[in-house]
Amino acid sequence: MSNVGFRIFKKVNRPGRELIDAFAGLPVANIADEMNRFSCVAARIKAVNKALLLGPAFTVKARIGDNMLFHKALDLAEPGDIIVVDVQGDTVNSVTGEIMMRQALKKGLGGIVIDGAVRDIGALREMSMPIYAAAVTPQGPYKDGPGEINVPVSIGGVVVNPGDILAGDADGIVVIRPQDAAVIAAKAKAKQQKEAETFKAIEAGTLDRSAYSDEAFIKKGCQIIDDFYR
Repeated sequence: MSNVGFRIFKKVNRPGRELIDAFAGLPVANIADEMNRFSCVAARIKAVNKALLLGPAFTVKARIGDNMLFHKALDLAEPGDIIVVDVQGDTVNSVTGEIMMRQALKKGLGGIVIDGAVRDIGALREMSMPIYAAAVTPQGPYKDGPGEINVPVSIGGVVVNPGDILAGDADGIVVIRPQDAAVIAAKAKAKQQKEAETFKAIEAGTLDRSAYSDEAFIKKGCQIIDDFYR
């Protein structure tokens, strides 16, 4: 008999490390552009520190204001995993703080992403492990359950499945399905190289701006008036 809402799936179909590392050093904005600007986690979920996020998702669906399943995930997750905690965007109670994050850091986890609140922000800002959250509050959590581990969750408007690849930097987080990852990584690398050429053209003063000329705007139906607004 399935106990939906209070279940723990211990196994995660993690992508190979080589596939994950294909995104190392790539700006999240470039990755998102090559996904047609979809699968970006909502801007309200922000980086707590400057550490870069990259790894497979280990998901937690928690009851609002409760972190019992989050604690269990700390025991089950493997080094490099990113624990992704769905508390339905609630920010009344924090669901983690310095003690849990020190445990996660000691275990070598790849990061923490919470659609909810954290506390002990001063200590979290100094950590070398990436942490993302929607808010900060000193009000702590309960530890009663129920909840689920390694089921699909919703984080900032994006569905995250166990084993999905998460990449994050100061701009935010993008979620990549492993079956799409190789193609997306290749496209994002090509875009990064193209941008490098653009930067060179800017410095050399040779960047083509014809797409923004008066003629281009007129062609689109824009009225160009060589006079003051009256």
